[in-house]
Amino acid sequence: MSAPDLVLVLRYRKAVTYGLHVLLGALEQHETPTRYEVRFGETPEATAAHIREASGSAARVLVLWSFYSPDAEAMARELAQIRALADAPNVTHLAGGVHATAEPVQTLDAGWDMAAVGEGETTLLRLVDAVGDPTSIPGLAYRDATGTVVRTGRPERRPLDDFRGFSLKWDRFNALEVTRGCVFSCRFCQTPFMFSARFRHRSVANVRWHVDAMRRRGLRDVRFITPTALSYGSQTDAPYLDAVEELLASCKEGIGPDGRVFFGSFPSEIRPEHVSREALRLVRKYCANNNIIVGAQSGSDRVLDAAKRGHGVDEVKRAVRLGVEEGFRINVDMIFGMPGENQADVDASLRLARELADLGARIHAHTFMPLPGTPWRDAPPGDVAPETISEVDRLSRRGALYGHWQKQRDHAARLAAAAEAYPRPGRSRTILPIADR
Repeated sequence: MSAPDLVLVLRYRKAVTYGLHVLLGALEQHETPTRYEVRFGETPEATAAHIREASGSAARVLVLWSFYSPDAEAMARELAQIRALADAPNVTHLAGGVHATAEPVQTLDAGWDMAAVGEGETTLLRLVDAVGDPTSIPGLAYRDATGTVVRTGRPERRPLDDFRGFSLKWDRFNALEVTRGCVFSCRFCQTPFMFSARFRHRSVANVRWHVDAMRRRGLRDVRFITPTALSYGSQTDAPYLDAVEELLASCKEGIGPDGRVFFGSFPSEIRPEHVSREALRLVRKYCANNNIIVGAQSGSDRVLDAAKRGHGVDEVKRAVRLGVEEGFRINVDMIFGMPGENQADVDASLRLARELADLGARIHAHTFMPLPGTPWRDAPPGDVAPETISEVDRLSRRGALYGHWQKQRDHAARLAAAAEAYPRPGRSRTILPIADR
């Protein structure tokens, strides 16, 4: 076999495999004159070993990273560790994902050679065709020889059906993304600001192709990635249950009698105002999960309005009651320390959490993090008062609350410090709610 022109080394971490699998799915369908190899670095040491081995040849080495904003600081330390173990002039480190998209300059300053901005499929394919040369390839940010940041613009947004949702060639599977983008544009969420505030859905026929491929490989569980499960097939803020049923029926048939379909459970959720008996009975008819995730976020209508959630507290209570009546265990996402939150808002959230727990729900607790790329990027970090912590601990001890909200307090402080170090002049802060005293 001829020596490769390009070696792709994936910094392959369990927390972010989905994004890398999608890139591999796109790559395996792509015809290119470039001779390339793909290698998986499952630890920093293994990644460095792949780089050393590949960089000794004439091939160009492109190291692919993907990470979320809370992980950015830790990944920058890991990058420095890998560079200390293995580096050469023909090695380029490329960061992608929501953080690199929202903060490309911050990403470059942290040590990466390039940042992929926006959706990565077409950017990677063009980079492979160009043997890693970023010149004139949309979707990148990098520094030129003078140190000036070059931005090549966003790549085109293409239909989800254009690319595979996982990789057959490299045998890398994951939950299948059926919807990208979100019309709701909640002010704390990165999804609509990376992928646009509209829905793009994978067609039922394309989803079925993936399910059939999974079954042939002996896989038996079908899960979905979507920002709002019951929005499948819709282009508005209303659910489209006919499309949902078509999707679920096809998947159930495709995966076979020994297979299972999961919908509205991790890694997706259902908006509270979308919950209805009809919707829940569709899930019960076709799916194996006995639990669903409902996004509540706050027990204060004032905070929900400020966050542009598009629903109120009453819809949350109604959704949980219906879910319990229909035999589901309901997990409810709630965020503490939201911008502008006052004591009355906190008390309302704790009352809601207790009420829902008494109904049989479990609270999935989060601390607000000012995520890059969102309207609340410049908000203060979420904090949780000692009295709130005591109440949250009581719910946790009775098995009614779980989550990484304590770790997220630390992440929030780091993200806020990074936002302050990289100010966005001219960005309006009037969207932040004012705390009532």
